[in-house]
Amino acid sequence: MNKKEQTTLNRIFSAALQEFLEKGYQSASLRNIVKMAGVTTGAFYGYYKSKEELFEALVGKHYNFLLDRFCKAQKEFAETSPEEQPDKLTSTSGECMYEMLLYAYDHLNECKLILCKSEGTRFSRLIDEMVEIETKGTHDYLKVLENLGRPSPHIDERLEHILITGMFNTFFELIIHEMPLEEAKHYLEAMRTFYTAGWMKLMGQ
Repeated sequence: MNKKEQTTLNRIFSAALQEFLEKGYQSASLRNIVKMAGVTTGAFYGYYKSKEELFEALVGKHYNFLLDRFCKAQKEFAETSPEEQPDKLTSTSGECMYEMLLYAYDHLNECKLILCKSEGTRFSRLIDEMVEIETKGTHDYLKVLENLGRPSPHIDERLEHILITGMFNTFFELIIHEMPLEEAKHYLEAMRTFYTAGWMKLMGQ
């Protein structure tokens, strides 16, 4: 891609980011994006086939980073020996959420698109996907506790879903509200303390 093409692409990205942040994916106008970017519709289609493809280009790699980092933490924890898992529970998840927080602040607008403006795209399911993964991980950990002779009392599946969903919504609220990063770090630690204590109580640990 030559310099002129890169400049045109940058203008499209800038216009698209503004339009999507203001109106959301569903209400955003491709015509407005093209107009704000100062390019012709034909020129736009030389880069992207649709509004959907443009949105994918803006947020896809950021969505993948967040989900992949979360899955990596789950895998690392699952591969820890059963005897070590109870002691590693908070550190593994804490490192993951801290990294995701820093990444989100480095790519704040794109992450806000995913969290607040992606209805109508596959990206709107980020929290749902994380909840599904976390739920499976929780069930696997409960089996580990049982095998260690430390079985957990029964946890109602509906309550489990509510608590896990609430945890992720709480985490992403830090990003949505754009609080100063140092405050967000502090709130993250407080949030982890709160949820860890609650889960340990429910699990009888």
